[in-house]
Amino acid sequence: MEKTEIESYGHEDPNSYRGETPGSHYPPYAKYGSEYDDEAKQEVVDQTSDIGQVEEQAGTKRGLSARHIQMISLGGAIGTGLFLNSGGNIASAGPAGALIAYIVIGFMVFCIMTCLGEMATYMPISGSFNLYAAKFVDPALGFALGWNYWFSWAVTIATELAAAATIIDYWFQDYQPVPNAAWSAIFLVLIFGVNTFGVRVYGELEYWFAMIKIILVIVFLIVALLVTTGAVGGHTIGFSYWKDPGAFNNGVLGTVGVLLSAGFSFQGTEIVGVTAGEAKNPHKSVPRAIRNVFWRIVIFFVLTMLFIGMCVPYTLPDLSTSSDSTTASFTIIFNLAGIGVGAHIVNAVILSSVLSAANSSLYTCSRTLMALARDGKAPSIFARVTRFGSPLWATLGSSIIGFACVFVDLYRPEDAFVWFLSITAVTGFISWTGIAAAHLRFRKAYVAQGRDVNELPYRALWYPFSPIFAIVLTVLIVLAQGYGAFYPQWDVLTFFIDYIGIAPFILTYGGYKIFKRSKVIPLLEVDLDTSRYIPTYEDEIENQEYEHRPWYKRVFGAII
Repeated sequence: MEKTEIESYGHEDPNSYRGETPGSHYPPYAKYGSEYDDEAKQEVVDQTSDIGQVEEQAGTKRGLSARHIQMISLGGAIGTGLFLNSGGNIASAGPAGALIAYIVIGFMVFCIMTCLGEMATYMPISGSFNLYAAKFVDPALGFALGWNYWFSWAVTIATELAAAATIIDYWFQDYQPVPNAAWSAIFLVLIFGVNTFGVRVYGELEYWFAMIKIILVIVFLIVALLVTTGAVGGHTIGFSYWKDPGAFNNGVLGTVGVLLSAGFSFQGTEIVGVTAGEAKNPHKSVPRAIRNVFWRIVIFFVLTMLFIGMCVPYTLPDLSTSSDSTTASFTIIFNLAGIGVGAHIVNAVILSSVLSAANSSLYTCSRTLMALARDGKAPSIFARVTRFGSPLWATLGSSIIGFACVFVDLYRPEDAFVWFLSITAVTGFISWTGIAAAHLRFRKAYVAQGRDVNELPYRALWYPFSPIFAIVLTVLIVLAQGYGAFYPQWDVLTFFIDYIGIAPFILTYGGYKIFKRSKVIPLLEVDLDTSRYIPTYEDEIENQEYEHRPWYKRVFGAII
């Protein structure tokens, strides 16, 4: 690219655009935007390979458009946690207690997403936030968060595959043509194939999976509104169940106990940060997804919990045992409206939701493992990608571990599910804590190096309140969620179930500290330039087209 082309972006010197400071650097090909020469890029990869690391984005493809990113951010959160756990949460805390828990967690998740969004738009990298922790805080924290997050999603793969096989049983209650393990294997092969063919195939599939879930939730909200107002079902309900049997159950402890479960329902929203490394025009696509998260959380989670709590009393036995589609809260509401096929509809959507979750889990696992390998914290074979930009070996390794856990679930399904759920929920909260901590250090390093925060492509709202609030609340929830092990009496098994998810993080962090003797990176030495994204000419064209969209596309984009 000639100098005149660089000037067309309004920056004669690439270093001035990047806010270079003494001691900082950027990849040799970064000054050429997206038009760099492949040989120059390969030269950098070869150089960094000599020290056991590979440039973070080498070989990956930016194949996710804005619509993919936005739907993945939403679809990643809507899953079995909302469809199956919502009724149990209302039974445990009452309609008001569960609603408060979801509002608190929803606000916290929005704070975390704005923190992640600021870093992901500035430096979009696959496997993002564990690399952010390693770059901005301490390599030991990045190592621990990366393996913690990978382990969390590997366990989730097993949980979702086992759940998918169980859901299939609903249609074969009297006759099972295929064993559950075989169904799990079939589903694993399918999602492995999807993740092998490149990120665009994954993005397109997730887009339609998310669309199905969104349509079901919208239909459910309409039906629930008709039920509670008396338009269907025979009588007006309103808030009568908030008076009898009541708005709360088990008092404050009931609400606190639901916080972790509510957090499990929201887990997956941070996947938008993981996908940023393969997003087209991340300076615009990622902020759009972040901005839409808040109101979508309000509509799809808060309103759902509000309407369920209005339509049925928390003492309804089916709510506390909503482990399948026949007793799921969504099915109960459909039955109240006289929709007899509700169980079949919900079961089909839950199946697609579970497969979507398994697909996202494998994608997240593989990208996290690839990021660890490229940062020198995992075997280098996992850093390799195919010509489609897919990390084949990282995908295969994650698939094997995930499927191995399936057999544990098949051997002791009831016990395994409780342990897997606890591990996934707690490790998810630890990941959220790491995102907020990395953002605090990122912003401090950015200012310490004399850079203007107004030049950030996206700024987190309410800094420093957002990261501090997220850190305090996630830590308190992780520590307090196991109160059942201490009250009303000490229970060893409950203690280990509730806190086993903390062990992988402590072991990996402590082990790295002992063997590598890493230290917290001084603010002036934090690398804020390697892998920083430079907008391309194509990005500018896309931005102009986006601003001049027809009115009907603007309306559709605001809804979906």
